[in-house]
Amino acid sequence: MTVYAEENTRTNQEYVTRGGIATMGTGSASITIEGQAGQTLVGKRFNVYKLFYAENARDGESINYTFNPLYEQALKNVTARALSKDGKQVDAADVTEYMVIDYIQTLNTNPVEGSQAEQELEGRYSLFRYFVEDLRDEIEALKLQPDVVTVNSVLSDNSIRLSGLDYGYYIIDEVSNVQGTHSASSLCMVDTANPTANIGIKSDYPSVTKKIQEDDPDSAITDKEGWNDIADYEIGQTVPYRYESNIPDMNGYDTYYYAWHDQMDEALTFQPQTVSIVIKGSTGSGSKEYTLQKSEFNVITDPDDSEDTFQVEIKDIKIIVDREFNQMDEKGENLYGQTVVLRYDAVLNDLAAKDTGRPGFENDVRLEFSNDADSDGEGSTGLTPWDTVVCFTYQLDVQKINNHDKTLADAKFRLYSDEDCSQEIYVKEGENGYIVINRDSAGGDDHEGGTRPAEAVEMTSSEDGTFIIYGLDGNTTYYLKETDAPDGYRSLLDPIILKVNATYTADRDQYIKGDGATNKTLQKLEATAHIQSFYDGISKQEDQSLTTDVENGSINLTVINEVGKKLPVTGTAAVVILILAGSCLMGSAVVLYRKRGKKEKK
Repeated sequence: MTVYAEENTRTNQEYVTRGGIATMGTGSASITIEGQAGQTLVGKRFNVYKLFYAENARDGESINYTFNPLYEQALKNVTARALSKDGKQVDAADVTEYMVIDYIQTLNTNPVEGSQAEQELEGRYSLFRYFVEDLRDEIEALKLQPDVVTVNSVLSDNSIRLSGLDYGYYIIDEVSNVQGTHSASSLCMVDTANPTANIGIKSDYPSVTKKIQEDDPDSAITDKEGWNDIADYEIGQTVPYRYESNIPDMNGYDTYYYAWHDQMDEALTFQPQTVSIVIKGSTGSGSKEYTLQKSEFNVITDPDDSEDTFQVEIKDIKIIVDREFNQMDEKGENLYGQTVVLRYDAVLNDLAAKDTGRPGFENDVRLEFSNDADSDGEGSTGLTPWDTVVCFTYQLDVQKINNHDKTLADAKFRLYSDEDCSQEIYVKEGENGYIVINRDSAGGDDHEGGTRPAEAVEMTSSEDGTFIIYGLDGNTTYYLKETDAPDGYRSLLDPIILKVNATYTADRDQYIKGDGATNKTLQKLEATAHIQSFYDGISKQEDQSLTTDVENGSINLTVINEVGKKLPVTGTAAVVILILAGSCLMGSAVVLYRKRGKKEKK
């Protein structure tokens, strides 16, 4: 094989893939790099170092390597340091080509003869891996420039092919600028291209999905426990959240950083004491779930220099997984792919009263993870994209009038969650109305239990006959009870049955940030009222479809008290006149009698 000197020293050539192929010369060898399933290679960059030229015997029974002069000095320097042990000092100037090749062969734990023999991969904790990384660092220290391949496209199977190569022994090092992106660097990959080599990329990274739990039935929610991307709640109610992520292939890492970054709307209050983390997977003998101890993760409620509401970090999740899900092979590599589930609660607070209806209250998460196995878990991390969920709440606008449209002040009301009106939904006075106090905030469970809050009040219609209740749940039935009518009016004996129905998108697992402000998510708000009254000896029942405003989440309800009539009287107008006249005569007679009595005494 004839090799020209200028080709040996050619460096820093830039290539891009076109249709998944980067043509790097006119040679007949090629290297195929296969991506991880579901993780595209697009956007990645690879440094390509040809350390040795390779020459095959005629029938392939032998292979011989010779220095690529460009990297000769780096190979000698690293080999000299490796051979300098047990008090023996080896100088790089004394290291020959054969010494380098023979030393590298000593690192081969599965040696085979011939150019076409199948070569078993070295382990990711092998001495050979560390030698290659030392060599790569030495090449960078000597400022030797490699060829660079940028991946603009991939083949149909998510691989790329480096074609036109000379037969040789190559290091492929991923150098993607992965900081802040959802990707990870690979360990250095090494293979002999003669004529082809297939390399499975060793980079792997996790993903994260966030869910919110809806407590009201909805046929559009496929999860039987109600986990999806959209929900609605009362103010003061506990809002459950869940992250689900995966453990990537961590082989090659000494430690692995794993942390969630959460940003939530100010109308949500994080409950740090509720954080729990469970890892689920197989141990080889069956499935297992491991709940992390509080000492194995940190909850950071006021992160420095960050817009995050809070962070939950595991300094080294690898040591936990390796301990609890140990399936190590003879190379010291474990079997990964476990699932990590993090659960926590928040509370929908009083600020939600300022923004009922659209756009809702969003909550975002992204995962930070180690993404460079060469860094030994220190410093280099990547971030997944944000995943967002949303919740909503609603308001009831009540107008109190009589049947002649006169507004009525001082009508008293209470709100209940049950038909018997035994489970009151407490409210407190807010800036512009009344704010619901869900019993979760009163030591109970949603609509049951707990103690009556000191700030709980009875609702009263204002001078213009109105009042507003902020913080109602969707797809819920409420019972509004008039406890005291205005003076001169009869109270409604039966509670008004109010049904609130919010319609969301049919795909409740694909919420996109910002869609809460559009009709893509909260599509309709509907409400009905069943009102029963008793006047003039007649019981009347009425079902009303209430007007609503989906934009501000308001429901309009008018409550009417009929004007009372006087009780009946007997007789006619003439009788009344005679009675009045008789009364006057009797009065005069009494006066005369008293005067006459006085004269007789005298």
